Amino acid sequence: MSPAPPPFDWPALLRAGLQTLRLRPAEFWALTPAELALMLGLQSRAPAMTRSRLSELLERFPDKVPPP
Repeated sequence: MSPAPPPFDWPALLRAGLQTLRLRPAEFWALTPAELALMLGLQSRAPAMTRSRLSELLERFPDKVPPP
């Protein structure tokens, strides 16, 4: 049996929505958790581009197609 996920910190979420984002209560409660997380910047972001990743993309998607 896996452990239960931690409970939502509703007071902190409400403060963030009403004070930080300046939402009205009805607007806050109409949001989905994903929308609220996105507005608060809590969604995971893509990692920064590295040289190796750029090289990989340049090889995969070259700017010019070599002549046959």
